[in-house]
Amino acid sequence: MLIRRRKGWEIAEGEATPEPVFFKRRDVLKAAAIWPAAAALSAVPAIADSISDPSSPLYPAKRNEKFVLDREVTPERITAHYNNFYEFGMSKDIAAAAESLKTRPWTLKIDGLVEKPQEIAIDDLVAAMPLEERLYRHRCVEAWAMAVPWTGFPLAALLARQNR
Repeated sequence: MLIRRRKGWEIAEGEATPEPVFFKRRDVLKAAAIWPAAAALSAVPAIADSISDPSSPLYPAKRNEKFVLDREVTPERITAHYNNFYEFGMSKDIAAAAESLKTRPWTLKIDGLVEKPQEIAIDDLVAAMPLEERLYRHRCVEAWAMAVPWTGFPLAALLARQNR
């Protein structure tokens, strides 16, 4: 008698996604994203340019020399205009639509299994953090890659702030 014990990561045959559904998964996601995206775009006012960026004096941040690349940084004319934000459309060339995204006022809520739940405005958080620039290479399963500078702060800095 053969007794087969599944490993923790294995699933039963009946729990697997049927192959035709698996191969059409992107079509389903694209179709599902069109209607909410269209509704959201029609409701968003074009006031992004009228709001000033209180964090602009913090940039450019000092580069962290621990992060180096094996290739040149991808030109900004490419990185700033190629994206996968399906909320704004199905094309890769949707930078103009993405610029209408209202990013202020945004807040970060830290709650759940934490000792000190809190909510903080994103501009206040960025101003309180030690910003640094890092160079990263992004590789996508759709066969493209970019080498880009990223400005932000280490998660350790946010955790240390939370523990104060």
